[in-house]
Amino acid sequence: MKPTLLQVLYEPQVKLPIAFEYYWQLLNEMEKSKIHAQALFILKQNGRLKGTPAFFQQALHEKFQSILYQNILMKNQTDRLLCEFERGGLDVIPLKGTSFSEKHFGHIGARPTSDIDLLIKAYDMEEATNIVKRMGYAQKEKQAPNHFHTAFSKELPGSEIPLTVELHWDLLKKDTANLEISEFWKEAYPIDDSVYVKQLSDYHLFYMICLHGWRHNMVSLKYFIDIIQLILNLNIDYKRLIDDAKRHKTKKRTIRTLSIVYEQLPILQSINEFTEKIPTLYNQRNSPIKKYADFIDYSFLSFDSPKHSIIEIYHMLSSKY
Repeated sequence: MKPTLLQVLYEPQVKLPIAFEYYWQLLNEMEKSKIHAQALFILKQNGRLKGTPAFFQQALHEKFQSILYQNILMKNQTDRLLCEFERGGLDVIPLKGTSFSEKHFGHIGARPTSDIDLLIKAYDMEEATNIVKRMGYAQKEKQAPNHFHTAFSKELPGSEIPLTVELHWDLLKKDTANLEISEFWKEAYPIDDSVYVKQLSDYHLFYMICLHGWRHNMVSLKYFIDIIQLILNLNIDYKRLIDDAKRHKTKKRTIRTLSIVYEQLPILQSINEFTEKIPTLYNQRNSPIKKYADFIDYSFLSFDSPKHSIIEIYHMLSSKY
């Protein structure tokens, strides 16, 4: 049985196949999730890149170069925005982005960044919007009352795709969870010599990344790799995580997400044991019936409160009409 991509990346005891066809399949799988750069740096760090065919290595390096140029631009644009927030005296936390790539993958270009996500405080929304607009970004959409972020964009010279900035005042819809975003702010700390530009604590970064993966139903391997990298790099207190998730009514979402990750890479149990498991249908997603059942489970059954499930059903129905 051929190893999965996650096994190739993270299980050094797994023997690398020699058939070229297998590596073409890996490249096709990477293309679906745009994870060439992550794969390149993880294979390098684990000393396994040289054990792969030359054409495979070249393909990863070529993809990495384009991601590197994009991320350098993203870092420049992010830094300019953060300087304006610092100058304006507004608290802000960059979410993911190039700093996440540098810290947890080892290089600014090791993880693609497609937009700029900033967490602000809800009462600073008007002033934050003014800062973003002064930097040349136009609001793309009206601020939805039941949502937790709004997007702005601007055209960049030489780029067909506009640059998007998302201002977040929360991480989940307020009426489908009891998440206390103030707890994330309380443990955040300043970046370098700044006063207002901050970063999440390691613990809340992990919590946020898990919720982010859940919101996208773990449809891409990039969500797996983000979570796995943090499990490897950080010592997460799972008891605290589950206790907090219980208070925040995000327990099912958190457990479901981590259950899927640990199912796909059981070696993680030897790094940080996770016992709060629930059955998932991730392995059967190729079956149309199981794929539909997985969607129902994700969309409506991964809420801690029946009330939150009903509200989510209402949101979904109202968005279609």
